[in-house]
Amino acid sequence: MRNYIAILHKDKDSDFGVSFPDFPGCITAGSTLDEAKDMAREVLPFHIEGLQADGEPIPEPMSLDDALLHKFAEGAQAFFLVEVQRDDPIVRANITVPKGMLERIDRYAKAHHLSRSAFLAQAAQQAMR
Repeated sequence: MRNYIAILHKDKDSDFGVSFPDFPGCITAGSTLDEAKDMAREVLPFHIEGLQADGEPIPEPMSLDDALLHKFAEGAQAFFLVEVQRDDPIVRANITVPKGMLERIDRYAKAHHLSRSAFLAQAAQQAMR
C-alpha cells in the first residue's frame, strides 16, 4: 500500500477540487467535502491503473514537505492522504470502438493529461455510479 497526498482547493462559488502533486493529470471534484474525498479515493487508483496498463512508471509518494512546496499547494485549503492498494492486478483488455470515437477519446485524454486507459477507467467508474 502507498499513501499519496491529495490537495483540496475551494474557490468561492465552486465545488471542492482535489489534485495530486504526484500525478499532475489526475484531478477530481465534489460538491461537498466528503464527496470530494470519496471521488479522490476512486479516481487515483484508476489513474494509476491506466498508467500501469500503458507501461508508465508509478512515482513514489512525495513527502509532505515537498507537497507543501509544490505549485498545486498554492491556495490549498487542506491536505489529506489517499491510500492505494496494489493487490488488484492490472489486465490488458482489447475493446472495439469506432475510429472517430477513439480519436476523440485520445484528444480528450491528452488535453486532460490522462492516458487512454486512465480516462476509460474513470469514465466507466463514473457511468457505473
